[in-house]
Amino acid sequence: MTPLDEPGAAAGPRTRRPGHLRAGTGGRRGVPLPLLLPGLLALAFLLLPLLALLVRAPWRSLPEELTSMEVWQALELSLVTATAATAVCLVLGVPLAWLLARTDFPGRGLVRALVTLPLVLPPVVGGVALLLALGRNGVIGKWLDSWFGITLPFTTAGVVVAEAFVALPFLVISVEGTLRAADPRYEEAATTLGASRFTAFRRVTLPLIAPGVAAGAVLAWARALGEFGATITFAGNFPGRTQTMPLAVYLALQNDPEAAVSLSLVLLTVSIAVLAGLRDRWTTTS
Repeated sequence: MTPLDEPGAAAGPRTRRPGHLRAGTGGRRGVPLPLLLPGLLALAFLLLPLLALLVRAPWRSLPEELTSMEVWQALELSLVTATAATAVCLVLGVPLAWLLARTDFPGRGLVRALVTLPLVLPPVVGGVALLLALGRNGVIGKWLDSWFGITLPFTTAGVVVAEAFVALPFLVISVEGTLRAADPRYEEAATTLGASRFTAFRRVTLPLIAPGVAAGAVLAWARALGEFGATITFAGNFPGRTQTMPLAVYLALQNDPEAAVSLSLVLLTVSIAVLAGLRDRWTTTS
């Protein structure tokens, strides 16, 4: 036994390893100027247009602009269709996210890539694709029209379809990430006790991933509310039927710029509210 192994031996000074340093302390030593200037420029690039929107807003005529019939029609239609599109995303997206996170099947990587494709696809291209698929002469739309008399393009239902098409990936990605972070042993324990996989999902998994589902639903709703390209291509721009808030902003910008700014302020307020509602998700660090 060495002197250091004896019970009464005094312990010498310990050397703190670099791994024991707390995370985030390195940034307090100073920020390199080649990183600081581009970072500040990027921040200004993002914030200045929003500040310009606030500065040039017609605050005196804002109440009159926001109380017009056209604005309320567009706002009501936007809220209804965005909520309906979010419901469609929940019904279809949560099961798809579970399949991607919990099952292993050939081509899963390809399926995941296809699910995220609308994130990078130009919205106008998505609208054209919806027309070719669900239009009256589309691959599926002609059968819907001839068999059931269902016509989706240039209708309010078409707005919901277009918004759900672009918003679905946001929910699927959010829910899939939450499912991968959740411990699958809870589901396995439920199945060993006699529960079916669907019962285990409904009674065990779904309550565990509820925060992720809620966050994905909020993101999908916000994306649906701001959709423009696919909506105007697939559903058109008919006031009271397919004209949502983004389309109303585009139309007002040509005839009444002050009204366009007022409508933009409404959408900006909704976006800020969404970010405020998800602040814990963005600010929480591991």
